[in-house]
Amino acid sequence: MLKLNYRPEVDGLRALAIIAVIFYHFQIFYFNNKIFQGGYLGVDIFFIISGYLITLLILKEQKETKKFSIINFYKRRVRRIIPALLVMILFACIIGWLFLLPYQLIDFLNSIISSIGFSSNFYFHYTGERYFNENGLYKLLLHTWSLSVEEQFCFIFPFTL
Repeated sequence: MLKLNYRPEVDGLRALAIIAVIFYHFQIFYFNNKIFQGGYLGVDIFFIISGYLITLLILKEQKETKKFSIINFYKRRVRRIIPALLVMILFACIIGWLFLLPYQLIDFLNSIISSIGFSSNFYFHYTGERYFNENGLYKLLLHTWSLSVEEQFCFIFPFTL
C-alpha cells in the first residue's frame, strides 16, 4: 500500500480549516457585524489539501511503479470513505427516526441515496436546500455535499492527470 510521508504543515492547514468552519457555524456577532465569515474558506482549504494529497499519491505511485492503477486507487478511496460514511448515515437514521416527521423521512431517504452515490451536492442544490435556512436544520445529511464534491473530483481527476 502506498503511503505518503507525514507532512505536519498539512495538519496545520487542516487545523486552520477546521477552526474556520467551526467559527463560521457559531455565527458570532459583535455590534451587528459577523466576526468570522471564513467558513467557506475552510472548506476550500480542505478541498485544496485533498487535491494536493491525491495528486501526490498518484504521482508517487507512477514514479515508484512506472504505472498507475485506477482500480487500486478507487479501492483505497472506498476503504477509506465508505465505512465512516455508512456509520454516520446509520447514526443519522436513528436521529431521523426519532425526530423527523413522515414527510421529512422521504426527503431524508433521498438524501441518503444521494450521499451514498456521492451526488448530494446536486441533490441539495436542486431541492433548494441551503445552510442556515430553517428547513436546512432538518436535513441531517446536508453537510455531505462537500464529500460528494471531493469524490466527484476523485472520480474525474485521475483520468485527467
